Amino acid sequence: MKENDLAQARAQWSHRGSGRPDWAISTGPGQESVWDYPRPPRLEPDARLIRVMHGDTIIAESREAIRVLETASPPTFYIPSQDVRVELLSQARGASLCEWKGSATYWSLQLDGQEIDQAAWSYEEPFIDFGAIRGYLSFYPSKLECYVAEHRVTPQAGGFYGGWVTPDVVGPFKGDPGTGAW
Repeated sequence: MKENDLAQARAQWSHRGSGRPDWAISTGPGQESVWDYPRPPRLEPDARLIRVMHGDTIIAESREAIRVLETASPPTFYIPSQDVRVELLSQARGASLCEWKGSATYWSLQLDGQEIDQAAWSYEEPFIDFGAIRGYLSFYPSKLECYVAEHRVTPQAGGFYGGWVTPDVVGPFKGDPGTGAW
C-alpha cells in the first residue's frame, strides 16, 4: 500500500477513543469500554491464562499474550508462537491489510483428518509500531474454543473480525449490523 493510501485509510476513522459516543454501553465494575480503546491500537501484555482449544486438544496456551486494543473492537489476543502447537497449522490462502498492523497471513488448523480453514492469523512483517506481535498468532473464536482465564470467549460479530468478547468488555462492537461506518 502506498504511503498516501495508508494515510487515507488511517484518517477515515471518526472514532479514535478520545470520547465515548452517547450510544456506548456504560461500564460496570471491572469492565472496560471498547470506546475508550485508542486508534491507532494499543498493545498490552496480558499475564492471564489464554487457551485455544478444538475439542479436547489444546492448540495454544500462554500467560505471555499481547492484547491489541482498538476503538470499537473487543480485544484480540496474540500468543507467542512458542506457546502454539504450530505443527498443527499450515499457511492458508488469502491475505488482508490492516492500516495499523500491516499485512496479515492466515493459518489453517489440521487436526484429526480435518481442516479448519483460516482459523488463525499473524503479522509476519508488521509495521514498525506493531513489531511486538511479530511471531505471535491470534485465533478466531468463531472457529475454535478460546478462553481468557476461566471465561469462554464469545466471537465478535461479522465474521471478518477476530475480537474476543468477555464479560469485562462492553460495546457495542464493530461488526454488528449497521456498524460499517465505524
